[in-house]
Amino acid sequence: MIKSRKMIKYFLTVSGWTLISRIAGLIRDLMMAAYLGTGVIAEAFQAAFSLPNLFRRFFAEGAFNLAFVPLYTKKLASQKDHEEFASQALSTLAGLLILLTLISQLFMPYFIYAMASGFAGNERFDLAVELSRIIFPYVIFISITALFSGILNSHRHFMAAAAAPVLLNIILILSMVLAAKMNWNIGITLSWGAFLAGISQMGLVYFAVRSLGIKLTLQLPKLTPDIKKLFILAVPAILTGGVVQINLLVGRQVASYFEGAFAWLYYADRLYQLPLGVVGIAIGIVLLPELSRTLINKNINEGQNAFNRALEFSLLLTIPSAIALIIIPVSLISVLFERGMFTKTDSISTAHALAIYGLGLPAFVLQKVLQPLYFAREDTKSPFRFAIFAMILNVSLAIILSFYFGFLSAAIGTTVSSWAMIFLLWSGCRGMGQATKIDFRLKKNLPLIIASSILMGIIIYLVQLILINNLNAPNIRYFSLFILIFSGIISYIFFINLFGVISKKDIRKFIKK
Repeated sequence: MIKSRKMIKYFLTVSGWTLISRIAGLIRDLMMAAYLGTGVIAEAFQAAFSLPNLFRRFFAEGAFNLAFVPLYTKKLASQKDHEEFASQALSTLAGLLILLTLISQLFMPYFIYAMASGFAGNERFDLAVELSRIIFPYVIFISITALFSGILNSHRHFMAAAAAPVLLNIILILSMVLAAKMNWNIGITLSWGAFLAGISQMGLVYFAVRSLGIKLTLQLPKLTPDIKKLFILAVPAILTGGVVQINLLVGRQVASYFEGAFAWLYYADRLYQLPLGVVGIAIGIVLLPELSRTLINKNINEGQNAFNRALEFSLLLTIPSAIALIIIPVSLISVLFERGMFTKTDSISTAHALAIYGLGLPAFVLQKVLQPLYFAREDTKSPFRFAIFAMILNVSLAIILSFYFGFLSAAIGTTVSSWAMIFLLWSGCRGMGQATKIDFRLKKNLPLIIASSILMGIIIYLVQLILINNLNAPNIRYFSLFILIFSGIISYIFFINLFGVISKKDIRKFIKK
């Protein structure tokens, strides 16, 4: 049985490493903004790098793993053929990805057109095709990394899997530095850097799996009963992942018709992904195997506790983050990105998109909490139906509103459809019994978390007014932004402690535990 404090420690392990990765990713994006701005190379590389990541979420993290983890957890609990099943899944996934990569090399122009048709007829298109051919094999390595990570997470070994993304950001940072010093083509160098990073990430988690004594073997893919069951569960999840990716594609298609917008949305996305990754990804990684375990053991109380603590932990960190992104987006973007090729106009446009994404941040994270309720029960069909509705809503809003709000319609569609998805997921889990009931602690703390976040928002708004000139001053803007962010953190901690959401006694008990 897993204690709530122990589960929160698992969350914090994943969150801590994810935070390190996101900070490294932020440094990477700051350098990319300075070196490339929102020009041709920047947009071409961002489109090229988005392509394997799209398929990674489609095949690995977004679908294959969501079906694989509950099945692997069951076999692990019974100590029956879990290594053989993992080897079969690895061989099947690798075979599909190698075939996909070969096809992509032949039809890459069509892939790029499907992602960013607005690039057609100018130099962005040809460069994106060239860079994509270099980067695309990354999907093989990163998807296998996701499978190995699923194995590690099922064994409650979270560190290596959470640390792997740090390698990507470090290697891309080094690629930019090397390209600048050696006067190499920065787009080509970054692309080969991504390729190398994929191999490095896969190597890290592979050796972590081996250190647990788990022996995996590559074999000719076979449609065994276990793999057949995996596909039965995975296909609806793949379709759900496909719907999510269509949402992303629509946003990118809209952005590709507005010069610079592809990069504006990219940088806004990267910044709101910081809290989303730190909280949402950690919740999803830890919660799915734990819920699967509670269902196997038929421990309803433990499942309810895991679900409620995941909700509480995610909202505790996400709501204040969302308010900060809505209130101080211009200060964040201008101080962090505005230098070199990244202009004031770029800052304002990116900040507008960031504020809209901020409105949807709680919904993005709550999906990571609610979806495992379905996947742990091997129900991948319900999330697919919900995702179809959200996709139709997103596509409609993104296209229709583009005539009124330009590229921002992509962010509006994403945010509104994410909240619609939450409504559907929440409505759908009502029939799952006691395990999904909100407990007294969460009912008591949620209004207090919201109140604390609003009060924090007022504080950072006032501090921003006081520091507005300093935030635009070249020499002290970084320190001023630090003060602004620090004032938000300190005030939020003060209010949640004042209202009794988290007491000093709780913190001491947690540290001792």
